[in-house]
Amino acid sequence: MTITPHTELIRRLADDFTALQDAVLADMNGVCAPEIAAALQDEALVGPVTVVLAHADVLTRGAVRQAELSSQPPDRLRRLRAHARRVRRARSQAEARYKKERALQVGRRPRPADPLELRVARAAFRQAYDESLRQELRGRGLPDGTPQAPEGDLARWAWERETGARQLPARVRELCDCDDEAFVSALLLDAREEENPHLQHEAVVERWARHTRTALAWGRYAIGQAEREAAACAPAVRRAPLEALDDAYQDAAVLAARCREAQLRATALHDRMQAALAAGPGGQLVGECRAAALARFAEAQPEAWHRVREVTTRHRAECPEQTEGCPHCHRALAAVLADSLPDGTDEDDDAGRPEEDVDVTYGDRYALLTDLPDSAVVAVADAAAGDDSALCGYGWAAEDGTTGRGDCLASSSGEAEVIGICAAALSLLDHHEDAPVVVLCDSVQAVKAVDAALTAGDAEAARRVCVFPESRELMHRLVRHRHRVQVRWLKGHVGHELNEAADALARFAFRRVTGRIPSGAVRREEARILRSLGREPGPLSAAA
Repeated sequence: MTITPHTELIRRLADDFTALQDAVLADMNGVCAPEIAAALQDEALVGPVTVVLAHADVLTRGAVRQAELSSQPPDRLRRLRAHARRVRRARSQAEARYKKERALQVGRRPRPADPLELRVARAAFRQAYDESLRQELRGRGLPDGTPQAPEGDLARWAWERETGARQLPARVRELCDCDDEAFVSALLLDAREEENPHLQHEAVVERWARHTRTALAWGRYAIGQAEREAAACAPAVRRAPLEALDDAYQDAAVLAARCREAQLRATALHDRMQAALAAGPGGQLVGECRAAALARFAEAQPEAWHRVREVTTRHRAECPEQTEGCPHCHRALAAVLADSLPDGTDEDDDAGRPEEDVDVTYGDRYALLTDLPDSAVVAVADAAAGDDSALCGYGWAAEDGTTGRGDCLASSSGEAEVIGICAAALSLLDHHEDAPVVVLCDSVQAVKAVDAALTAGDAEAARRVCVFPESRELMHRLVRHRHRVQVRWLKGHVGHELNEAADALARFAFRRVTGRIPSGAVRREEARILRSLGREPGPLSAAA
């Protein structure tokens, strides 16, 4: 770390979470001491500042929500909302600064040592090159299949080779060996009860970073449960539910901070791995393996190798970074080669391409229904969700004039949409004996998840999207009727009548469960929405 007049202060702020958060918020409000404000600009605190602001962001938004539910005076509510906006803005600025500093650090690293031809071949013909590398590693005596994905695991291989295998502490081994559900439970205990220092171990930190999203979802689940209970009570008797809501927001704030810390620690580990790969003896061996793998690739794929040589030779004649080895040019050259691949060739196996570009079945404006029998019942489902809480609303509208709405707890908008699809389908299955049911939805993620479960006849096929027990139970119920149910994608917000009706009902359900509609006005508001859609109230789904 650079020696500055504030070195001791910087070290103290880095080690004291509360002191750093107080300093950051004081700086945000313009009341920070000059020496502390100067210390906060040090690059050593760039990452930690994002951690404390992640924590503060959740707490300030929680304070706003609790004030809304406790009928605070308008002036106080405006002040809380203004403070929350300032914290959110400060968090965005801190994240932007971190990304900028991170880019500068990456730019200061040694330029890639691999030849341009190797990097282009690896990027443009990944499967063929990886197979050549596997063969080379096996030829050098490495166990068959290790590493499983050579280019992705070579940095870890070199790191472990140089740091040496060592016996892991028992608590670390437990975290390594437990299943994902138990690991997420450990993350929740870390946030709610006592910080677990073993999560920082090199053998665990990547898994920690990978599962923080799920842990955060369970934090929002607790907020949703408390918020639902508070909103269901009369304002005069909300004290206990609001205390539970405050506890849930406190836990979620710690989860948010620990999530950011996990990401920073995983990034630091990757940096150390890359440094070992570039400078250590293991890195030299990796370089030799890559070069030999390129020779194998050239022998096995002569036409592809010829095209790689041709495009790189032509590029070098004009590249201003030629003397530095064209460090960033391989991606663009690989894209040129990919664009010129013959039809039907898929060397990269869709790697790195956006989901919507890979699956062309989701490019039409409306779902295609011409292949359905006349007896089919068609409905559109939609969902509405907030930011902090797992509470969501869903709604659906069918061609037969029926509608439904309800609320749920969902880890993501995709899971909320899955619940809406299931609720619509199960209600229509009950009311239309033997008729096929088709549910349309504007969420690609939800459609794919439900379709995968129906096709496989197994609700577990949607497990990645269906995190919470509510959606899993609905999916298990729906799979029993898989031969009568289809789900298809429909582009949203393009004026489709059923889609607009489902969207309005979903937003109404969300506002109702979060207490944004007075309990006495619920029926009037629902009737007004249905009249505006030209519909009369129909049988409402009670599936979730």
